[in-house]
Amino acid sequence: IKFRFDLHGFTLDEANKKVKEIIKSCSEKNYREVLLITGKGLHSNQDDVYKSSNLSKLRFSVPNFINSDPEISKLILSIVNPPQKDGGEGALLIKLKKL
Repeated sequence: IKFRFDLHGFTLDEANKKVKEIIKSCSEKNYREVLLITGKGLHSNQDDVYKSSNLSKLRFSVPNFINSDPEISKLILSIVNPPQKDGGEGALLIKLKKL
């Protein structure tokens, strides 16, 4: 079972909060995968909400956030780029552990 969510339009902080909420909820509901659409950042500039001086774009910062949060990192089996038909490099496929 796969849950899909589009993070376009979210700031870095908003995206991190939403990702944590989604991962916890999906784990509780026994979803196996979470597909997060982050975009590739092709239209980003230095003032864009998808950029952070510390973490770069959402597609890079979201995995960093997940790995640094002990509450949700323990729920994750892997984080990979999905097949092109599911977004490729403009998305993240998060595989959840069975609990």
